[in-house]
Amino acid sequence: MSTVSGATVFAGKALLPEGWAKNVAVTFDEKGVITSVRQGAEPEGVQAGTLLPAPVNLHSHAFQRAMAGMSERRGAEARDSFWTWRQIMFRFLDALTPDDVEAIAAFVQMEMLEAGYSAVGEFHYLHHQAGGATYDNLAEMSERIVAAAQETGIGLTHLPVFYQYGGCDRRPLAPGQIRFGNDFDRFQKLHELASKAIQSLPSDAVIGVAPHSLRAVDQQDLKNAVALAGASPLHMHLAEQVAEVDEVQAAWGRRPVEWLLANQDVSTNWCLIHCTQMTPEETVGLAKSGAVAGLCPITESSLGDGIFDGVRYLANNGRFGVGSDSNIRISLSEELRTLEYSQRLRDKCRASVATPEKSTGRVIFEGAVAGGAQAAGRKAGVLAEGAYADFLALDDKAIDLEGREGDEILDTYIFAGDDRMVSDVWSAGRHVVQHGKHVKGDAIRARYRATMASLRNRL
Repeated sequence: MSTVSGATVFAGKALLPEGWAKNVAVTFDEKGVITSVRQGAEPEGVQAGTLLPAPVNLHSHAFQRAMAGMSERRGAEARDSFWTWRQIMFRFLDALTPDDVEAIAAFVQMEMLEAGYSAVGEFHYLHHQAGGATYDNLAEMSERIVAAAQETGIGLTHLPVFYQYGGCDRRPLAPGQIRFGNDFDRFQKLHELASKAIQSLPSDAVIGVAPHSLRAVDQQDLKNAVALAGASPLHMHLAEQVAEVDEVQAAWGRRPVEWLLANQDVSTNWCLIHCTQMTPEETVGLAKSGAVAGLCPITESSLGDGIFDGVRYLANNGRFGVGSDSNIRISLSEELRTLEYSQRLRDKCRASVATPEKSTGRVIFEGAVAGGAQAAGRKAGVLAEGAYADFLALDDKAIDLEGREGDEILDTYIFAGDDRMVSDVWSAGRHVVQHGKHVKGDAIRARYRATMASLRNRL
């Protein structure tokens, strides 16, 4: 699914950079780049209901989709936590083969597209064989993510992860982590091979760099990873758990966000994932840096990470996007709803981030679209000339959307509806979801079913 012939999409309603418009025709070329946006147009080309810019899912660990629903029993410890969940994840991934990873990645990418995402930032750290030996091809697993993207047509920002140590004390990686590990020299080679692999994808594919966390790399090699990234996307987990904050503070002398802002030139190509454990001062500092906060509200709820300080962050013009992280559930509307509801529960309020000009749904949808595109290094996020044709269409015939206009469309979709309202999705002009279903969905689902049946026999 690598070619686009160019086309026109007509929508009765569309959300443009300047606001809502009616009878909009959007034309894009064979590279999937928008060449014109016309208001007051006559119907032509592909007919859509309400046309919206489609967001990027900025943070995914594809393989974890296959363990969704398998970690809800309490273990031997008195209190279950992120750290006990992580042990379950480590045991699960030991069974995965490259074929498994490709099938799982294609399935979850298909689900993302059907949910309304046009692209994904794949934070990819499963590099090696069980036991830690490298594959003959060091980038074998990266190539499987690329192959999945070739099949699904999703826009890919591939983020090979640099994972060096088991903690701030530089302890060796534990058995469950050994498949992730590289020293910096080997990581550079892996990154070079992954960079070549994405050249088989359409030109909207992007390569970035992802030092896993301050726990997993030392200070010098963090500098090396930042240098390797240059101006390309640089993603990193940061301040997700209280125990992580305590470990970094004890070893590095400052809390994670505080240390990073003081010691690195954090700027617009950075995306810092979670940041659920921040002081008010850190929240304001991160907002002013221009970096994107990568929020994963469903996963953060599932793992008990905590609540991102979204009200303060947005009040300081902070940039954010959303991702599905553990992929326990793929739902764009639910990520956005959970983000807003977490603010309401904490602050005992309603419409926490709405402004006099824009509704809650408009603020969080436009924020997620803009921040996701920035984090992915993707020229998208707007229905405007020169941007990639990343669209989602809502079905105006959905019963709850009938008669809705302006911001009420987004409020209804996010707070009263769900992803079943998504009828069509384009990724850089590739019309990958039609009438609510991925164009290759049957084959992708069948392969995933067979993979899961085989996995159950090996677990």
